[in-house]
Amino acid sequence: MLTSTPFPKSFASDNHTGVHPAVLAAIVEANTADAPAYGDDVWTRAMEDAFRAEFGDQATAYSMFNGTGANVVGLGLVLRSYDAVLCPASAHINTNECGAAERLLGAKLIPIPTENGKLTVSDIRGQLFALGNTQRSQPRVVSISQVTECGTRYTADEVAELAEFAHAHGLFLHMDGARLANAAAELGSSMRAFTTDAGVDLLSFGGTKNGAMGAEALVILNPELDAPALFLRKQGMQLASKMRFVSAQLTALLTDGLWHENAAHANAMAKRLADGVTDLPGVSLRYPVQSNAVFPRLPEKAITELQQRYLFHVWDAEENVVRWVTSFDTTLEHIDAFVSDIRLIVRGVSGDA
Repeated sequence: MLTSTPFPKSFASDNHTGVHPAVLAAIVEANTADAPAYGDDVWTRAMEDAFRAEFGDQATAYSMFNGTGANVVGLGLVLRSYDAVLCPASAHINTNECGAAERLLGAKLIPIPTENGKLTVSDIRGQLFALGNTQRSQPRVVSISQVTECGTRYTADEVAELAEFAHAHGLFLHMDGARLANAAAELGSSMRAFTTDAGVDLLSFGGTKNGAMGAEALVILNPELDAPALFLRKQGMQLASKMRFVSAQLTALLTDGLWHENAAHANAMAKRLADGVTDLPGVSLRYPVQSNAVFPRLPEKAITELQQRYLFHVWDAEENVVRWVTSFDTTLEHIDAFVSDIRLIVRGVSGDA
């Protein structure tokens, strides 16, 4: 019988978690007899209706396999070969997608340093000198992550300010929404409030990190961008033949607020984890806890010892910052056991045992 690793609950990523029972049930329900392929099925139509209910009647949603694919296909709707994307240096499209956007779209990413993963209008303004200069790639898209790779979130007003400025200068606003649900749960708002209503043109919606088996979506909020999407999805190798099994997962998450329940729980577990350790000697937070991720500085020896017992990643080796991520199925018992071990180990290496 196949088994998992010998480690207890992983805190390395919400990609490590299993599948929510309601999502599994939706996949099983879709596994009935035959159905038309490539999205011409009732499950995909239900998914499209669910996204319109969440993001507005003008929204068009396309099921996809993964977030990188959704980002690349989405950016492909607006980028020309001489264009550029303005994004935080920490952006997933810049650091963790193996140059996919640049390789497949032929455009340029311009990474902008930030303190907490968030772009500001001032950051964008500083890059607009290139507009009209034939020697330089032309800024065309502003891309932000919600939540950011640093676990921080934009408010609706912050997104709206970016969108207004971008549109005033002929740019589009793209949102990487791998953890969009976590941002909404943290803000206590709908997802529409800081996307459609704030002026976002298109976004990727993350399902996998929030309880899906493997399902993401490209959501187009600006109808003027929609026409090429079907073709670019096929070119981008994101068109599932048995799409009903991908679409059913997304519909399950968007039904009866499951997306919010999962995200709110994960966020609460992260806050409990942070609250349990920040009083320890040598422990401090690099970023505020605004989602399901915690970024603490730890004594170097404590990191080494903890990683012998738990799975998690080192975020910044020079400053001994690690990243802990909680999930929809992280329990109070998981958190309390982890906190107990952290406290024991940190106090031990600091001589405060």
